[in-house]
Amino acid sequence: MLIRFTLRQLKYFIAAAEAGSTLRAAQKLNVSQPAISVAIGQLEEIFGQKLFIRRHSQGVDLTPYGRRKLNSARELMAQANAFNESGEGEVLSGELELGVFSTLAPAYAPGLLSAFRKAYPQIRVRMREMDLEQIQGNLSLGRIELALLYQLELGGGFESLPLADFWPYAVLPAGHPLAEKEVVDLRELADYPLVLINLPQSRDYFISLFRQVDAIPEDVINCNSIETLRGMVANGFGVSVLVTRPSHSLSHDGLPLVYRPLVNPVPPHRVILALPGVPVTPAMQAFISVARDWFASLSKDTGNAGDWRQRRPEL
Repeated sequence: MLIRFTLRQLKYFIAAAEAGSTLRAAQKLNVSQPAISVAIGQLEEIFGQKLFIRRHSQGVDLTPYGRRKLNSARELMAQANAFNESGEGEVLSGELELGVFSTLAPAYAPGLLSAFRKAYPQIRVRMREMDLEQIQGNLSLGRIELALLYQLELGGGFESLPLADFWPYAVLPAGHPLAEKEVVDLRELADYPLVLINLPQSRDYFISLFRQVDAIPEDVINCNSIETLRGMVANGFGVSVLVTRPSHSLSHDGLPLVYRPLVNPVPPHRVILALPGVPVTPAMQAFISVARDWFASLSKDTGNAGDWRQRRPEL
C-alpha cells in the first residue's frame, strides 16, 4: 500500500484539531499558519473528504470524518514516536501530556512529578488539573496521554493501571465530641452537618458510604475544593469524610483539624493511571513505572500522616 501522507501533515492536522484553530496550532508548533492550512488541504485532497468545517474568524471544527481520522492519526503518531524513542541505551526525551483529577493534584502530583523529573529530566510533562468529565473527554480526544485519578466510572475504551488503595477517613474540627474517639462510625457523623466535595462522582461516592450504613445526612454543605472543605470543617461548620489526605492537619487559615479512621468496613478508593486505547510510548511507560514506585513508597512512609492512609487499620 502506497503511503501518500507525511508525519508532519498528521502532526499539523492533530494540532489544529486540538487547538480548534489553524492560527493557535501554528503558534503552538512555531510554524506559519499557511503551513498548517496547506498540510490540512493536502490531507483532504488525499482522503477525498473534508476534515474540518471552517468557521470564519472563529476557527475550525472537525467533521465526522475528521473525528474518525483524528483517532487514526494519533495512533500513527504514537507508533512513530515509539519507534523513534526505542533505541537501546538512548536517553528518553520528548513531551508527555498528563491529566490529574483535581482532588488528587495538590496532595500527590507535585511529589510524583518531581520524582519523574529526577528519573527522566529530558521528558517534559505538561500537567492539567481536571474534573472527571474533562479527563474522559481529553482522553477520548487524545489531548492527554495519561490521567491520574481515582477509579471512578470512566466508561469504555480506557485501560486502568492500579497504583494504590486509600481508605476514607473522618475529618473533624478540634474539640469536636467525635475527636475524642480513636475511631469514628459513619452513623455518628451523619448526625452532624456534613461538608462534602461537590464534584461529579466524588460526591456520589461519599454519599454511598453513608447509604451502606443506612444513615443519610440531612444537612449537607457543598464545597468545590478540598481546601475549602477543610476550612469549613476547621471553622466548625460541620464534619466530613475524605480519601485524599494532606501531610498536615491544619486548614488553609491555620486552624487545627482532627483525622480519625472509620470503624465501618467500607471499601478503599483506588488511585489509577488511565490510558486511552493507543500504543504506549516509551515516555508513557517510563511515567507508569515511576508512578508505581512512587505510590508504593507512600505505604512505607509513616513520617507525616500515618500508614493508615494506605491500609485499613486493625480495629
